[in-house]
Amino acid sequence: MDWVGVIPLVAGIVAILVAAYLTYFVSSKSAGNKRMKELMNSIHRGAMTFLNEEYKIISIFVVIVMAALLLMSFYTDMPWQTAISFLVGAIFSALAGNIGMRIATKSNARAAEGVKKSFGNGLRIAFSSGAVMGLSVVGLGIIGVYIFYQAFIDHASLSSILFGFGFGASSIALFARVGGGIYTKSADVGADIVGKVEAGIPEDDPRNPAVIADNVGDNVGDVAGMGADLFESYVDSIIASITLAILVGYAATASETVYPLLIAGIGIFSSIIALTFVRSEKNAYTAM
Repeated sequence: MDWVGVIPLVAGIVAILVAAYLTYFVSSKSAGNKRMKELMNSIHRGAMTFLNEEYKIISIFVVIVMAALLLMSFYTDMPWQTAISFLVGAIFSALAGNIGMRIATKSNARAAEGVKKSFGNGLRIAFSSGAVMGLSVVGLGIIGVYIFYQAFIDHASLSSILFGFGFGASSIALFARVGGGIYTKSADVGADIVGKVEAGIPEDDPRNPAVIADNVGDNVGDVAGMGADLFESYVDSIIASITLAILVGYAATASETVYPLLIAGIGIFSSIIALTFVRSEKNAYTAM
């Protein structure tokens, strides 16, 4: 393997390391007064409780599908490695959503507290927390695809094995998106009904307990669900490109086949460099 072929793996590792640094950066900031910390922790506990319960249900589905894929490998041409890649894809997708959920629910109060000092300070905290999610998705995604690509590069059914990884990612994305979306809308409508119709409390007022559930729902659907969805789209686009190269006649070891991974790796480095250029303007009207 030449040095070019190592770029995707290095990019994935660097993405994870940068995400870890940004997590430390965000966590080191003040979360504000006691009331802000109480609200932040309530949202965090609610979001993680829902996510853990959701993953328990999903894990049953993942085990059943993995067993079915293993069984099919004995009666079809599908390699047994597809079942293993399915499991790893599901785990990586769930991990990406979990990381995003944790940093999102721990950065909200810190971003609000940071804005008290300056708009730029709050922007850096909020943007850094979002970057943790993005870098975790692409880092885990490219590392997962790269490992299976290199491990089975000489296997006759390389495409099928890679499809298993994408299938696992898609399964988690489906449950996270649909389950999270249902909870999000239920909590939103419930909070509106209780606050506006029954108690006459303004929208998003923390005196309404349902507002906490509403904020939990926002994180569940728009963070964990979105993270798993992005992970699925990211790895599936790489896998599809590699498969197309193989189908048109290129060998698995050909440079044309590894290009999708290489381009994704370069994209990660470009994104990390771009993070350093994010700044705020004193005048919001001239910022764009």
